[in-house]
Amino acid sequence: MKALNLYGIEDLRYEDTPKPTIQNSFDVIIKVKATGICGSDTSRYKKLGPYHEGMTFGHEFSGVVEAIGEDVTHLNVGDAVTGCPAIACHNCEYCEKGEYSRCTKLFVIGSLEPGSFAEYVKLPANNVLKIPNNVDFDTAAMVEPSAVVAHGFYRTHIKPGSTVAVMGCGSIGLLAIQWAKIFGAIKIIAIDIDNHKLNIAKKLGADYTINSIEESLEEAIDAIPEQIDVAIESAGSPFTIGQVLTLPTKGGQVLLLGIPYSDIEIKRTQFEKILRNELNVIGSWNGLSAPFPGKEWDATIHYMSSGDLLVDPIISDRLDLSEGPETFFKLVNKKQHYDKVIFHP
Repeated sequence: MKALNLYGIEDLRYEDTPKPTIQNSFDVIIKVKATGICGSDTSRYKKLGPYHEGMTFGHEFSGVVEAIGEDVTHLNVGDAVTGCPAIACHNCEYCEKGEYSRCTKLFVIGSLEPGSFAEYVKLPANNVLKIPNNVDFDTAAMVEPSAVVAHGFYRTHIKPGSTVAVMGCGSIGLLAIQWAKIFGAIKIIAIDIDNHKLNIAKKLGADYTINSIEESLEEAIDAIPEQIDVAIESAGSPFTIGQVLTLPTKGGQVLLLGIPYSDIEIKRTQFEKILRNELNVIGSWNGLSAPFPGKEWDATIHYMSSGDLLVDPIISDRLDLSEGPETFFKLVNKKQHYDKVIFHP
């Protein structure tokens, strides 16, 4: 089969790779129909390199069941599915408590095991979920990032009537805007430095948009009549992680979803907001809960099916997998603008 394999920093190759095979009774082989680029993929491509040289990359995907092990009972060959790429050990103290996102041996396919930038991918049966007929493959390829966002929201105290601010309007932030609506937020503030992304945010439900390069963030927030109950950091920028602490009202919450790939410096005045405003700062990792892979996945599939979670406005490019090396290079080196990229193997 063809796959995108990462050999080193900015060394991604489209090449022939052995097709996965059934090796135990709970294996599932999936023919990949759609697979998306995640922000963590671009950071590993640009800054970190592979865990293992030549590893098949990627972890957000959907597809059709190609083959199943003899003990797989909830799936049939030909089923349309998505896959949870997170592999938990199911044996550590956190797994035994159903806290799978805290598993001490947790990893995601595309790192230690082959991922989804390929014609076929293999997962344990418990990691594979069927998708309804009215959820297309491109949408289903974004169940994983949506589940990651939902996991964070379940950790907050968001309730109907809340005002929510989302800082960073990439794919995660645009999903967060929609999850804020699902959780009952009546006012949503979108913050970014890209007017194109802010326009998408408006279409997906943001009531206010702020370009923090073009105007003072503090003045723009002060001009909004509602107080912010929950502020969500979804950019993972060293600058926004400090800024987001200044947004919530006293006793409010900050949800950290973005992953920074460099050291962070927080100004004293920003850090003091945690203390003086008695903020609750919440970290969130992955998108898992009990029963595995969790309510985040079932809820995402439900709301995609109902039309409450839209991903089509987020997707800018649908490309052949063979365009992967060129696309990654252009993306990380800012040679071309992309929103969400979906590959079709």
